[in-house]
Order: sequence, then structure tokens, then C-alpha cells
Amino acid sequence: MPSIASKLVVLAAGFLLAGCMQTTYEAASTASMTSRDKDYLAKVSYVKTPTAEPFRRAIVDYHRKETPGTIVVDSDNHYLYYVLDGGKAIRYGITVGEEAMAWSGIAKVGRLAEWPDWHPTKGEIERLGVPTFVKGGPDNPMGSRAIYLYSGGKDTLFRIHGTNQPEYIGASISSGCIRMTNEDVIDLFNKVKMGTIVVVLDPKQGDSPNNSRVALQGGGSLFQ
Repeated sequence: MPSIASKLVVLAAGFLLAGCMQTTYEAASTASMTSRDKDYLAKVSYVKTPTAEPFRRAIVDYHRKETPGTIVVDSDNHYLYYVLDGGKAIRYGITVGEEAMAWSGIAKVGRLAEWPDWHPTKGEIERLGVPTFVKGGPDNPMGSRAIYLYSGGKDTLFRIHGTNQPEYIGASISSGCIRMTNEDVIDLFNKVKMGTIVVVLDPKQGDSPNNSRVALQGGGSLFQ
């Protein structure tokens, strides 16, 4: 039977973890949506599966050193962070690529698009049997927004985008891109701008192998 001392240690650890995991959940808002967003989202044919509580949009404590305005992707834990001032970040749940298709490195936002068309890669066409082009719209796999990641002035072919499969938020099933719910990616899209730094952490990497300062100088990216 555990001693009183060991019970106290377990309780103390629990309190410490609880202190690190404080969150303030943000309800999905339509305030930042355009009339087209509201129209298209009302027409989707996919099931609007509620996001599991651990992956709902939240404001959380953030102790890493990236500059406010940076996007940080933690693929292992299926989270994307938008860094705020004052040791805080907005945390979003994401779907990421399967291990064989996952990637890591530093990039910059090189293009932004609303309700983008989908141009599958040759590999996706062969592997998934999809058409060569899908027009942007309510059920497009790219969803409501796409944030295109560039490095060295070139498109990396990786994107942060919406999804027509919200049931997979928190899973690793995509072709390598970072998927968010359509509502969450609209929220993020309205915060970023061209040139925003995106840091995708290495697997099992508790800290970024590089930092935003390195990326801004044009070095340190695995895509260069």
C-alpha cells in the first residue's frame, strides 16, 4: 500500500501538471467569416464531427522562445500554436501526415488563398485515384483556406489548410499537409500574413532545432 509521502508526491505532480495545462477555450466565432464562408459552410455534405475536447481551439501558456506571430507545429501531439505576447499562444488541434510522409523544418508563408482549388500531386493521383483538379468549394479536400509554405523562395508543396474530414483532427492520416477544421483555419488565416515564419518541430523534438531568427536570416531550413 502506498505511503502517505508517496501519495503526496503524486498529488504534487498532478497539481504541477494541471498548472502547465491551463486553457481558456475559444468558441468558434462567425465574426471573422465572409458571407461566402457562411454560405459554403452551410452547404458542406460531410458530417460536422465535433472536435474532441483536447483538440479544441484554446489559449494556453507557452514557454518556448519563438517571436509572437510565429506558427509552431507539434506534429507528435497534433497541435499547431500561433504565438502571442506575454507567454501565451492559441493552440489548435490538427491532422498531420503519416510517419512516412511527415516533414519538419522552417518555412515562410509564401501564398494565402480562400477556398482554394486542389491540384493533387502525381503521387496523390496515383495513390488515391483522385482527379487531377478539384475546384474550390464546400467539399473540396483543401477546405476553406490554404496557407502555402515556401523556403528559399520556392514552394515546398506543403500547406496548412482546411479539411472535409474533421473527424480526423488529432490523428496522423494525411498526405503530409497540416489540416485544421475549416472554422479554425479561417481563424488562423486572419491572423497570419505573407512572410510569417512556420516552425515544424522534428519528431520527438521537445525544442525547435532552429529558431525564428535563423529562419529570418534565410538559413536553418531543411527545405533549402
